[in-house]
Amino acid sequence: MSRKSKRAKAAQIRETMASEGASVRENTQGFNRGRYETVADLENYEELKDEARQIKEDAIERLPELIDQLTEAIEANGGTVYLAEDEADANEYVASLVESGETVVKSKSMTSEELEVNEHLEAAGANVVETDLGEWVLQVADEAPSHLVAPAIHKSRESIAELFRERFDPDQPLETPEDLTAFASEYLADAFEDADVGMTGANFLTADSGSMLLVTSEGNARKTVAATDTHVAVAGVEKVVPSVEDLQPFVELIGRSGTGQDITSYVSLLTPPVETATFGEDELEGSDDRDFHLVLIDNGRMAMREDEQLRETLYCIRCSACANTCANFQQVGGHEFGGETYTGGIAGGWETGVHGLDSSEEFVDLCTGCSRCVEACPVGIDIPWINTVVRDRINRGADDHTYDFLVDGLTPDAEEGGMSLQKRFFGNFVTVAKLGSFFAPVSNWLAGFGPNRWIAEQLLGVDQRRDMPQFSRETLKEWASGRAGPADPDCEVVFMADTYTNYMHVERGKAAIRALEALNVDVEIADVTESGRAALSQGMVRTAANHGKAAAEELLPHIDAGRDVVIVEPSDLAMLRDDYERLLDAETYERLSEHSYEILEYVYGLLENGADASALRDGDGEEIAYHGHCQQRTLGLAAHTEAVLEELGYDLVTSDVECCGMAGSFGFKQQYYDVSMAVGEELREQFSTPEAEGRTVVASGTSCHDQLTDLMKQDVPHPIELVAP
Repeated sequence: MSRKSKRAKAAQIRETMASEGASVRENTQGFNRGRYETVADLENYEELKDEARQIKEDAIERLPELIDQLTEAIEANGGTVYLAEDEADANEYVASLVESGETVVKSKSMTSEELEVNEHLEAAGANVVETDLGEWVLQVADEAPSHLVAPAIHKSRESIAELFRERFDPDQPLETPEDLTAFASEYLADAFEDADVGMTGANFLTADSGSMLLVTSEGNARKTVAATDTHVAVAGVEKVVPSVEDLQPFVELIGRSGTGQDITSYVSLLTPPVETATFGEDELEGSDDRDFHLVLIDNGRMAMREDEQLRETLYCIRCSACANTCANFQQVGGHEFGGETYTGGIAGGWETGVHGLDSSEEFVDLCTGCSRCVEACPVGIDIPWINTVVRDRINRGADDHTYDFLVDGLTPDAEEGGMSLQKRFFGNFVTVAKLGSFFAPVSNWLAGFGPNRWIAEQLLGVDQRRDMPQFSRETLKEWASGRAGPADPDCEVVFMADTYTNYMHVERGKAAIRALEALNVDVEIADVTESGRAALSQGMVRTAANHGKAAAEELLPHIDAGRDVVIVEPSDLAMLRDDYERLLDAETYERLSEHSYEILEYVYGLLENGADASALRDGDGEEIAYHGHCQQRTLGLAAHTEAVLEELGYDLVTSDVECCGMAGSFGFKQQYYDVSMAVGEELREQFSTPEAEGRTVVASGTSCHDQLTDLMKQDVPHPIELVAP
């Protein structure tokens, strides 16, 4: 992305946030709260997710076989199946079923959006009417959906009323939601009566019987089928599952995951051609010659199936949980966090597969890899990894080689020269930190000097409004060198100080070592400081793998010697616990994952196993407000920190805002600074309530520290700094 386009991107995001942000935020956060509430009522939630995942894995593995079985079943029922190679092929076939001048009524279908079938049919002379209320609003407004499930969530009631007044000049005032719904229903009733062809999507198709499952909130899909003699269904090939029995876990999960409902309003299981009555001119009349056409869409999906890194995308059931749970999506919606068709975290995989990297490149960096969406996804898709792979492919395909002379042979990474300087800077930040520490405090003055900040913004896209980290002249490793540990330790650990802890936030590293030693643990300091997290966040997969291999070479001998690995930074722990599974061989990953711990997780374990809590600092009722790091939460570790702080006597208030918005380098980047601060504002507001105001604010991650320091205008220590004696 060029310097000019970074500024343009920032301006575009600000405009979208101003016009759509409030509505998107209110709706997605409501959906997300509803998801938490409704899945809490399911005793077997995780089992259902595992079952759904297994069904999708099996279906995609056997997809060619299932397509053949589905085709046979539908043809035996009297329907027709057409397997379309791409968009053009699908549109040509659909158009052959519709005569010029005919009216086509459509229920909501993202696959039809992918095909742009409305435009194709209208160009051929057909009248196409969307019958989902949200889709119809967007059709009237000539806009694209901003959400997979609720396409018009970016529009307020007032803006919809104004749109209707401008387009239809209604006789009655349209002031309430009921007014708007009644007006739309009356308009769409006429369309149903005039309809010649009905078009639907399909949430699922069953190979055994040729049945389809349609999940809607308004019942318009049923009307679309019933209103016409010709039913055309368009669906991606990934929608096929083996049997009707396989639908059960998806029915339980899709509404809960998408909109926070126990079950959506209308769940329709059809085996077309259906025998329901159709609308005649004056009355309902039966029809013996219903036509049904299923248009199965490939459009890149079979290639995705063969792509080891994108294959998981095909497990998606289009519930939008990844979007609803994403702090960045909550601020900007799908018109920014989305491509030509698909929106939210999973859009990185979909857009790459069906539209190409050019579409993904426009938005994929809005996924910060926090991994909250993985837990929310009802089939457990590793969406952050897919987006990392997409970023890596974009990096490798970059054609801007303007600064090759600055990076080829000079940057310590394994990437091509065309990758942006911004990503190289953040992906190789350990090199910057080493230099900054070596030349401190001069480097700190230079980094904060006004003209240098302007140059950094122009060249690297580092926003001038963000305070730069301060480098420490004495690194943590230098401080700990030669330090005498306990004379008769109960156990030994190797402490892996991440880049920030070793070169900048040294105090938290010192506190971690003091706390461990107070609990009679001997601490050795690892020579390696970089896990590969910085590179991975920029999509620099090969560089991240190299860092991972170096970390493994350093840490495995310690593990062989009986030492556990202890880490302060949750995002670095997530590398060892999760991401190394993708980057290293299985045995190495398993050993590192099994023997690595977050600092307060380890302290908690020591206290649970008899260590003397009185050796640590007495909280003495001090009031603190605690914010846990995103990846600390997804690793299930925030409770350990809370338990330790409470055991030591601190009066604790914990944030329920899930993301601070900083996300490592994300909040430093000019094009995303405003999104970062908007996300963080919710956390600032919570810590400014009467319950939390005046408390010492503590945070478990570097990003959270940086963001809260900016937001709260106060120092924000790591919890270990309150624990250490």
